[in-house]
Order: sequence, then structure tokens, then C-alpha cells
Amino acid sequence: MLRLKSAGLLAALALAGAGVLAQPNHIDIVAPTAPELAAYGPLAVGVRTLTATDRNRPDILNTKEGAPTARYDRTLTLEVWYPAVLGTGQSPGGEYRVITRDPSVTAALHGQAVRDAQPRTAGAPFPLVIISHGYPGNRYLLSHLGENLASKGYVVVSIDHTDSTYDDQQAFASTLYNRPLDQLFVLNEVARLGRAGSASVLAGLVDTRRTGLVGYSMGGYGVVNVIGGGFSTAGVESSSAPPNRLLAERGAGNPGYRHSIDPRITSAIAIGPWGMQNGFWDAEGLKGIRTPVLFVAGSVDDVSGYEKGTRAIFEGAVNADRYLLTFVNANHNAAAPHPAPIELLGAKGAPLVPYAHYADPVWDTVRMNNILQHFATAWFDRHLKADETMQAYFEVVPRGTDAVWAVDRDGRTLPAHTYWKGFKRGTAVGLVLEHAPPNE
Repeated sequence: MLRLKSAGLLAALALAGAGVLAQPNHIDIVAPTAPELAAYGPLAVGVRTLTATDRNRPDILNTKEGAPTARYDRTLTLEVWYPAVLGTGQSPGGEYRVITRDPSVTAALHGQAVRDAQPRTAGAPFPLVIISHGYPGNRYLLSHLGENLASKGYVVVSIDHTDSTYDDQQAFASTLYNRPLDQLFVLNEVARLGRAGSASVLAGLVDTRRTGLVGYSMGGYGVVNVIGGGFSTAGVESSSAPPNRLLAERGAGNPGYRHSIDPRITSAIAIGPWGMQNGFWDAEGLKGIRTPVLFVAGSVDDVSGYEKGTRAIFEGAVNADRYLLTFVNANHNAAAPHPAPIELLGAKGAPLVPYAHYADPVWDTVRMNNILQHFATAWFDRHLKADETMQAYFEVVPRGTDAVWAVDRDGRTLPAHTYWKGFKRGTAVGLVLEHAPPNE
């Protein structure tokens, strides 16, 4: 009987997958295997593209070692998702024209957001979530999460990090220096635009006193530093670091750095954060993290590292309330990137690198996206909306394979039931969720 049920489930999932494949480049897929909080929320979603310029930022690319620091105006492009009210004739759905990992290839992504839809004032102001991509990447890489959270009552701002995108990738030192500064600048800029009377679409719409950060790879590197992980001396002086020890501004040894920790950022999610395996943090620097943080990683991440990378940051952030969600046998692309666009599949013999930038050899991308949407919803509802009921989604048996499904024929849970809250039978396999409370 169990074999027949399993076979039936696999057949159903195969049919569902075939339906998904018939829809090109959808970022809004919620698969039958998805945990319950992955579903879109009740609100319509609008989307707009904004630009913001930080005046007189240090210009890493044009600064030479030992010479005065050059300065420039640094402009960032932002994608903003927000709760919306659809007008007559409008229905959910829209297209994003995006540059891919192969800059010569553009793709059409499809989601639920409506371009330039009217913002929803009921329930405003909404908490803010800032999304920061990897190196290289772009503001659409986690668009699945941006739309999903906006449908649940968040304003989500995703950054195109200049010098770090697919079509303008520059020397790594620029990303090392600018990533945390970009995240903080965008927070301040959104606060300015969100003030009443600003004439911005964000006026009265967003509450930056309740801000969460999401960073993937180099975005995660920025997040760790923004929430209190001051750079080590070894990182400041590394061969890849910016000239003139400029990273020392945000180093653990700089007394002024501690004053940069912004109390408006009340929670964070760091996905495969880069840097620990390259010595950019040490035990003393990680002690400065006190913001609640959810780390997400693949257990065989060969870019940011796992045992000496994300797990080491998780273990070292001893003064923070923190969790580590591990996708067993996943690599660096665990959870964050949207599915690879079909435009990158190409003919037989198409190059692997652009496609592999989005995909994982073991895990299905849609499944990982759905799991991230589920936990991000619970995490930010808990910390940005003070919804205490969301804590139950984190109080689980650490290893999904050890959780017991015990439900009777009428759907009632039995005393032996320890399965992960919100997960369907068998779908927590391959996941590990660990918790460490703060020392202070």
C-alpha cells in the first residue's frame, strides 16, 4: 500500500512538473510539494523601477594605492515590489525583460506583479525588506522572493549593485567595499522617499523602522557586515581588498564602525554569505552581530564554503539569536536564484556556466525557492510584524529525515507526530534547521 501511494505521488508530481515546464520562465510557481507559507499572500503586487544616487562615494576603481581617494556619484537601479490595488481592466501578471548571466542573452521572466500599479494605502505603512544579489547578479535574481513577500504586506527593494551586475561586472575590490554601503544607502534613501509629501510612490507606504535584509553570496557578505560583523585585519589587508585599507572603515578594530549598526534593521537572512573562508571575519568580529539572523546554505557550497564558510559564521555569531537552514548536498545556488531562463538552454553543446549560475546539480530550483519563501515569510512575520505564532515554524526536529509523520485518516495529528510545521509528508527530507541562542 505504501509503495502504491508513493508511486501515485510521484506520478502526480511528474504531471505537475510537466505543466510547469509548459510555462516559460515563471518566477511565481508554487509547486505541490511547497510548504504552506510559500503560497502568495492575499494582496495584489505592484512593481516599479527607481534609481538612487549616493553623492561623493569613494571611487574604488579609480583610486590607487598610496594616492588620495577618488570620489564619484554612485547610481543604483532599484526594483520595488509593493502591495497594490489593481484598477479596472488590470489583472495579476507581468513580464520582466532581464539580462542573464550571459550578458548577450536577454530573457523574459513572468510573475504576478503589475507594472506601475497603484500602491495600496490600506494597512500602510508596510515593513521594508532589502534584497542584495551576488557577484555577478542583478536585481531580478531573487524576484521570486520579492513578489512573494510583497503579496504578504511588505515593501521589497532589490538592488542592482553597480560594478557587480552581469553587464557591468568590474574589479572585485569595488564589490568588497561597496556592498554594505549600498545596503545602508538604500535603507536611508527609502526612508527619505517614504516620508509624507516626498512625491515618491513610496510616500507613506513604507516603515523603515521595521527593516529586514536579504543577501545572497556577496549580498550575504554585505549583510553580515551591516548587522555587526566587522571585518578582520586579515580581510582589510588581503590582496583582493580595496586600496589604502579602505575596508578598515567597517572593520571590527574601528571604534566608529560600531556606531554604523543601524537599529532599524531588526532581522536578516544571509544566503551562502561569502568571505569567512577567505578570512574576512574572525571570532572577535563575529561577536558584534546581535541582530537575529537566519543563515541559509548548501552543505557542499564550493564558492562560499560550508563548514569553514556559512556554518562557521553561524557558529561564530555567538551574541545573536540565529538559525541555520541547510540544504543537504546543495551547492552555492541553494534557494536564492530564480530558475534558469529557457533562453540559456540553447542548442546541444550550449555553455554550462550561464545555466549553472542559476541551477543546482541535486536540488530542484523551484522547490528550493518555495522553501525559502516559506521560511522568509515566517522569519519576517515574526521579526518585522511581531507575529509570535510564526515561531512554531522554527521549532522543529533539526533533521528533516528524523521527523515523524503521524496523522490519522481524518487528518488529525497523533502524539507521535513531529513533522516540520507546514511541510507535507516526506518534503522535509534533505533539510536541516538548527538554532543557537545568543550568549548575551
